[in-house]
Amino acid sequence: MRAHEAGALHGDIGNRGPAWLRTPVDVNALVPQLWPRTATRAADGALAVGGLGVREIAAEFGTPVYVLDEDDLRSRCRDFRAAFADADVYYAGKAFLCRAVVRMIAEEGLHLDVCTGGELATALSAGMPPERIGFHGNNKSMAELTRALDAGVGRIVLDSFTEIDRLTALARERGVRPGVLIRVTVGVEAHTHEFIATAHEDQKFGFSLSGGAAAAAAFKILDEDVLDLRGLHSHIGSQIFDANGFEVSARRVLALQAQIRDARGVELPELDLGGGFGIAYTTQDDPSAPQELAKRLRKIVDGECAAERLAVPHLSIEPGRAIVGPAVFTLYEVGTVKDVDGIRTYVSVDGGMSDNIRTALYDASYSATLASRASAAPPLLARVVGKHCESGDIVVKDEFLPADVQPGDLVAVPGTGAYCRSMASNYNHVPRPPVVAVRDGRARLIVRRETEEDLLALDVG
Repeated sequence: MRAHEAGALHGDIGNRGPAWLRTPVDVNALVPQLWPRTATRAADGALAVGGLGVREIAAEFGTPVYVLDEDDLRSRCRDFRAAFADADVYYAGKAFLCRAVVRMIAEEGLHLDVCTGGELATALSAGMPPERIGFHGNNKSMAELTRALDAGVGRIVLDSFTEIDRLTALARERGVRPGVLIRVTVGVEAHTHEFIATAHEDQKFGFSLSGGAAAAAAFKILDEDVLDLRGLHSHIGSQIFDANGFEVSARRVLALQAQIRDARGVELPELDLGGGFGIAYTTQDDPSAPQELAKRLRKIVDGECAAERLAVPHLSIEPGRAIVGPAVFTLYEVGTVKDVDGIRTYVSVDGGMSDNIRTALYDASYSATLASRASAAPPLLARVVGKHCESGDIVVKDEFLPADVQPGDLVAVPGTGAYCRSMASNYNHVPRPPVVAVRDGRARLIVRRETEEDLLALDVG
């Protein structure tokens, strides 16, 4: 692992100079901010979570396997609810969604944000109250909008003039008045990867603020008086640590609120600032606690409302990664260890880009640890790679593992709760791994492993 300080473990050699290579590395240490809150080392050095060892988990469920610390996830839900007690917290289902997680977040008092018909179906099948569901998406079909109306979802976030026309026609036909928000593209350059920045002008989401489309959308909805326009929505990107982007976004969105008030005499009662709050994948990442996020966002909104002489709207946010990301790690078994002429050691595991595409897609950095035992061997700089027929099939780019790492060892990669299972594929016809929830020394299967029979069942040729 890359050592940021003595005993600190994480990946991505490319951002560090030679000095860190000389820093002592404890390959048996667990850096708390990278792992679920109940993660510990047992007496024999094996990783345990929720009171259950990884060897027992692997023996029962096989590898690869996503391991979810249920107490960790629930506690993060409660942290956000407490910090944003006077706001609505929508769990962003795109990060990871299954019926068990829907029930967990519902029991902890959160709302749920979905962005496709499939996510909506999952939410409804798990018993999520429809009035606590928000529906996003840049290209909602007539069928999806119809289902949302018929289910009675609490709000629909509108993304285009075509969608306004679609929803208006459906609502008029049914004699209903659904609550809607307008997604505003505020022109903020979020300090994140190009593919997960969503508030600059040249991208597919929302109505442009600078071009006047956002104001035109609001006026159109108000003038037609079929949809219930409750407020504005802004989401600037993902894996964000700098609050400055939220400040600029809030200022611009609330300026639009004031423009709507001045033009139509209507003060919209709600404001959604989205999510995208970052988590720690390596020790270089320094995420803010929910309490600090709430304090900053309230200060920003209160200040801008005072400047615009607006009543403070009811706030909502949409954390997904920040809740489920740190609550999950992926457990792999080592298959081969290969030293390439002293250039690099490759540690190959039994998964890879089919269960975590983020390293290949976003150049994401991850950490890893030898999970099945302790080791007194010196640290070895290695690259953890998968089993797929791609050179870019990398799980962790550079990581210190013990020099005696060998086939049959278990390796765990933390911070894989967000987007890894959601974006998983069957590349090379590899079945997707299961998701196991662990709590109080017990494990339960919440998403089963795919089988070769599942793959062949779809092949009707």
